[in-house]
Amino acid sequence: MTEPGHLGEKQLLKRELGLFDLTLFYIAGGLSLRWIATAAAAGPSTILVWIFACLFFFVPLAASVLELSARYLEEGGLYVWTQRAFGDFSGFLAAWTYWMSNLPYFPAVLYFGAGSLLFAFPHGQKLAATGSYYLLFALGCLAVITVLNVRGLKFGKWLNSVGAFGSWIPIIILLVLAGVSVFRFGSATKFTAVSMTPHADLKNAIFWSTIFFAFGGCETGSFMSEEIKNARRTIPRALIVSGVILAGSYIAGTIAMLVALPSAEISGVGGFASAIQVMCSRLGLSWIVVVIVLLVALNSIGGAASFLSSTSRLPFVAGIDRYLPKAFGRVHRRWGTPWIAIIFYGFAGMLCALLSQAGSTVQGAYDLLVSMSIVTYFIPFVFLFLAMIRLQREPFPQGGIRFPGGRSVAVLLASVGLITTVLTIVLALVPPDDEPHKGLAIAKILGSTFLLVGAGAAVFLTAKWRRETE
Repeated sequence: MTEPGHLGEKQLLKRELGLFDLTLFYIAGGLSLRWIATAAAAGPSTILVWIFACLFFFVPLAASVLELSARYLEEGGLYVWTQRAFGDFSGFLAAWTYWMSNLPYFPAVLYFGAGSLLFAFPHGQKLAATGSYYLLFALGCLAVITVLNVRGLKFGKWLNSVGAFGSWIPIIILLVLAGVSVFRFGSATKFTAVSMTPHADLKNAIFWSTIFFAFGGCETGSFMSEEIKNARRTIPRALIVSGVILAGSYIAGTIAMLVALPSAEISGVGGFASAIQVMCSRLGLSWIVVVIVLLVALNSIGGAASFLSSTSRLPFVAGIDRYLPKAFGRVHRRWGTPWIAIIFYGFAGMLCALLSQAGSTVQGAYDLLVSMSIVTYFIPFVFLFLAMIRLQREPFPQGGIRFPGGRSVAVLLASVGLITTVLTIVLALVPPDDEPHKGLAIAKILGSTFLLVGAGAAVFLTAKWRRETE
């Protein structure tokens, strides 16, 4: 647990985020336009999958975060909750896997932004298979994000705000374009009971893990609890507002894309932008494409920024607890940020982008990054839902906002979330049909996951031994 002598660093943190800032933060990190295209490409059955994922993963997750945030308003969120429920080792391992899971997320979401941006230029698609372009885009964006977050959340939060608006406006435009397309050409997709029924075969089940992954992100705000104004009330309110916007945008966006285009015409790293381009060309509104793809790129940058700023607080708290080097727990005296943890995390994301391109095509690297993100990202949720169940034995603090139903509903929701999480991890291991080396793809994901968990255990045990011998 945190040593009293190290609490002075936390007191240097500045409370920069209000309700509006935190709501935009959740939207920027949770609402990614790439998943709308991915869902639409799978056909109308995805609509029911969105609803299923919302009810059986997002609602349990949001409810657990809402209650645990009300119980324990300490910097670190997931790390603190798991630590309190199961001890230091479990807390560190939950934080370690979450921290590491976002490393492949950064280049993956930025690759999507880079691919979308190519549609803004007449001959941009010539770079679509050029790995160096995607790599330079990801490295440049991560460098800017890191610098702004080191300077403080008052600077970094602007990227989150821009990222949120970069998702709202394209979705609104998409809905308008879809309405015009239906009026002029009719619906491109037939919505029948048969077409909207998800198929039980493995090929379609694999896709579900990606949809569940799209609903992640509502846990991130709690990592910065001590940098949020009136966090006990702000976090639940921001969660509820952003959650409604998130679920509504995904479902409405998917339906709009399907009524405008057949699912077969939606695919690739730049799937959203590609679909918009086809839609605008049919309507004679090609000039809108440039505006939309610029916003899509900003949405990707905002998503990466929100996760880097929040997740870097996990190694910061672990540094205070001395399970990582003490330097990670330092706060900049002027800017009030855990600057060393942020810089290290930013550079780690850049390294992951470099490694992802080794011996792979752009699409292959993107698919691998997404799969790696899903598996490692969901491991901490196993700890979170188990912590939610275990911590029901402790009294609920007065003044906190609790999910209706009390202990019994809390345990039920956490159990549902736990089952869904385990299922998602299993499904994410299965490679896509177009992967030429399926065995190697599975081996990469499993190998990287075991290596990651093993490295975390080794770091913890080494730090614990060092603390005990001092």
